[in-house]
Amino acid sequence: MFEAVEGMLAEHAELETRLAAPETHADARLAKRLNQRYAALSSIIDAYREWQQLGDDIEAARELAAEDPEDAAFAEEAEALGPRRHEAEERLRRLLVPRDPADDKDAILEVKSGEGGEESALFAGDLLRMYTRYAEARGWKVEVLDAAESDLGGYKSVTVAVKAKGTPSPGEAPYALLKFEGGVHRVQRVPVTESQGRVHTSAAGVLVLPEAEQVDVQVDENDLRIDVFRSSGPGGQSVNTTDSAVRITHLPTGIVVSCQNEKSQLQNKEQALRILRSRLLQAAQEAADAEAGEARRSQVRTVDRSERIRTYNFPENRISDHRTGYKSYNLDQVLDGDLQPVLDSCVDADLAARLEALEQ
Repeated sequence: MFEAVEGMLAEHAELETRLAAPETHADARLAKRLNQRYAALSSIIDAYREWQQLGDDIEAARELAAEDPEDAAFAEEAEALGPRRHEAEERLRRLLVPRDPADDKDAILEVKSGEGGEESALFAGDLLRMYTRYAEARGWKVEVLDAAESDLGGYKSVTVAVKAKGTPSPGEAPYALLKFEGGVHRVQRVPVTESQGRVHTSAAGVLVLPEAEQVDVQVDENDLRIDVFRSSGPGGQSVNTTDSAVRITHLPTGIVVSCQNEKSQLQNKEQALRILRSRLLQAAQEAADAEAGEARRSQVRTVDRSERIRTYNFPENRISDHRTGYKSYNLDQVLDGDLQPVLDSCVDADLAARLEALEQ
């Protein structure tokens, strides 16, 4: 498995040369793509060199111990370095596991209310706040692309773009982490509309897409039907006197995207196209995944919004992830953005499944 690193060393050196050339940075997209690949290779090569160095140190200590059997220090050093080399080997093995090609991308995140009416819409708002706080803690930018508010201040649906600053480390980009949020989120609490204090169960759906750039997906204008209509706010009351909202239908796939959050028709069209490109990219990836092995198909299931993935129990202050078995009693902190331990359980479970599939 580690033989693959030899080829990566040459690629890493070539990327270093290209990134030092001024002409590379004249193309911002190219520079970003090369930087992402360079960062991914750097992590692998650093781990590989550490593993090699520890191996050399162990061999040297054993040779010295053989030359001077009366001096126990060298044998003890070799013994002590063994666990460290095992840890370095395990870290390198994990880094070499094939990753989702979209893991270095930013994310488009959609939250929609589901079962439970107004309470579900309020919960959708809570989820958006949780993701926004989490993104802020990581230094990411959250941009609202489209939103339809409910009468009580929740969201019937809301779509945001989550963007990282700079070049994130491998596995640290928005999509690599937030993709595990795709699915049905169930909440158990006393709704504000409940007069007798009874606990109700409702749900909201989350869909996470890798944000596609224009170079990722080519959209033919002839394949689009574009309709315009008047934006509306809570209760269907008009909040705009012009037909600035845009609905785009991609005729070959039937995918429909609407945007009404911006003030101009042109801006809404651009936002709708961003979402459409991401949905088309996701559809293409899922089609490829359907022909791939079990390890890739399992990833598709993690973003299947038909699955009930998590429960938020307010009376017990408990959050439970049904895929990984993760459970904690700090729901208030999680909803305030402390989401990383929950996501770590998903990342670890996904990596374990990949390793198992790779070894079969």
